[in-house]
Amino acid sequence: MVNRKPHRIQSVTEVHRLMGLPKPQHPLIGLVDLSGMKNDSEIQAVLFDLYVISLKRGCDKLHYGQQKYDFDEGLMAFMSPGQILRGEEKGVPENLEGWMLFIHPDFLWGTSLAHKIKKYEYFDYSVNEALFLSEKEETIIHDIAKNIQNEYHANMDKFSQDIIISHLETLLNYSERFYQRQFITRKITNHQILDRLEKLLSDYLNSDDLATKGLPTVQYISDNLNVSPTYLRSLLKTLTGKSTQQHIHDKLIEKAKALLSATDLSISEIAYELGFEHLQSFSKLFKTKTKQSPMEFRLSFS
Repeated sequence: MVNRKPHRIQSVTEVHRLMGLPKPQHPLIGLVDLSGMKNDSEIQAVLFDLYVISLKRGCDKLHYGQQKYDFDEGLMAFMSPGQILRGEEKGVPENLEGWMLFIHPDFLWGTSLAHKIKKYEYFDYSVNEALFLSEKEETIIHDIAKNIQNEYHANMDKFSQDIIISHLETLLNYSERFYQRQFITRKITNHQILDRLEKLLSDYLNSDDLATKGLPTVQYISDNLNVSPTYLRSLLKTLTGKSTQQHIHDKLIEKAKALLSATDLSISEIAYELGFEHLQSFSKLFKTKTKQSPMEFRLSFS
């Protein structure tokens, strides 16, 4: 009988046991070859208490969170502790290739990466926001991963952890660089997200939802664009220099200007129509964005 409840994996040793591999060379870090992954159809979902960095091919049958991989090409994905990886009922895909690097949080303890790893936002991206690598980029990442493996396979000494941490940081920095490249080079997809964002904000700000529900949240925007809030923020910052919240506010100020210049509504009525409970909050935001109070802006048209 298939167990649909996530199986919790708390150690690198347990990863090796479930995959039918020998005991790991190091108890807190390990690189495993996916081509030899054990096809255990009894376990359909795993919850990792580990950081997981993977480079995969042929992963169209795997789910990450609630979403499914929809591509077969080589890609990277990043998971932080507490995230879930799901498989299909038929088990692991037969054509799965690549590797997964498992890192127990304790390995990072007392190192420069212990807190710094949280700055790499792609650990919070969703599966459909994976990193597509060029052949050259894939070689760079693969070589770094092999350096990590070679180091913990060697006789461990007082330098080993620092060297592995240095390699890890290099791998993460390259991944961040490649993500920034992806935001720019995957123009069609990313520009479609910007177009959809523009339409979504316009539709919302011109609906009754604005007055009854208030400003749209970043989570609402992300959910409707089918991207994670973190990915959307990173994408917008790279392409426009603005955060999601700034885009929401800019669109709101455009509507406020139209109401102030073309209607006889009082400023309090405009504030209410724009979803503000308090006039002061609207006036403060408007002045922050325009360097004028709403009244000063309105008077400039008289």
